[in-house]
Amino acid sequence: MDAVSDVFDLLQLRGTFYFRTDFSGSWGTTVPKLGYAARFHYVVRGECWAKVEGQAPVRLSAGDFFMVPHGASHVLSDRPIDDAPPLETVLRSAGYDGRHVLSNGVHDSEASTQLICGHFDFDGELGHPLLRALPAAIVITPQQRHKRPWLERILELLVVNVFNDYPGSVAAVTRLSEILFIECLHCIDAQAPQLSELMRGFSDPHLARALAAMHHEPNRAWEVGTLAREAGMSRTRFANEFQHAFGQGPIAYLTEWRLQRAAAQLRRTNQRIADIA
Repeated sequence: MDAVSDVFDLLQLRGTFYFRTDFSGSWGTTVPKLGYAARFHYVVRGECWAKVEGQAPVRLSAGDFFMVPHGASHVLSDRPIDDAPPLETVLRSAGYDGRHVLSNGVHDSEASTQLICGHFDFDGELGHPLLRALPAAIVITPQQRHKRPWLERILELLVVNVFNDYPGSVAAVTRLSEILFIECLHCIDAQAPQLSELMRGFSDPHLARALAAMHHEPNRAWEVGTLAREAGMSRTRFANEFQHAFGQGPIAYLTEWRLQRAAAQLRRTNQRIADIA
């Protein structure tokens, strides 16, 4: 298993689909903060505005994919506003039962804004440089997706399953959204320079060999020199390039990874503390 796959396996990435919307006229809602999750909204039709707490409002058009990686509170609306009724209030007012389309009761097919909404869940208490490198908000336009054809196809499949409600469609949407999150990481270079450096580090054939070795045998007494040999690089060059890509030295990364693995085992298994240590 490559290091990135190992990270997401440890973090237990899970996709969750909420609902699709059909809003017309004047509308707005405040999506509450959700810890250790990344909210997402995909604009299937129409347009809207999104404002993350502490950020400037962003205009979204049909085909735009909007994500709030750290689960911050944000406002979705038909126009730029700072405040709107809580999502819980909107759901209750609309009589939403969890199965059908969330609508504000205004029927205007020409002005309708249709969204697919959900979130990516993960064991955020473990943390990882990948999660820390994500910005407060991400917008991926159709134009930006040209370099990631798979991302476009996943979104197409997501729409088909959500709008047609096939048997097993909820499970399909859940699995697709998990893949969607990982694909998004490869598509936001300009919006997340730190993440871009990390992904380049994970993709670098030399650094990837050292990372794979650390992830495969985290209990081994690794030193910078032995990891450099795994990478096929000089000790100095390896240490410098690793620091540049990951923002920390290889031994610091290894120590953090060991602690993350140990934390997961403490919470998810019945192993003795001494054995985990």
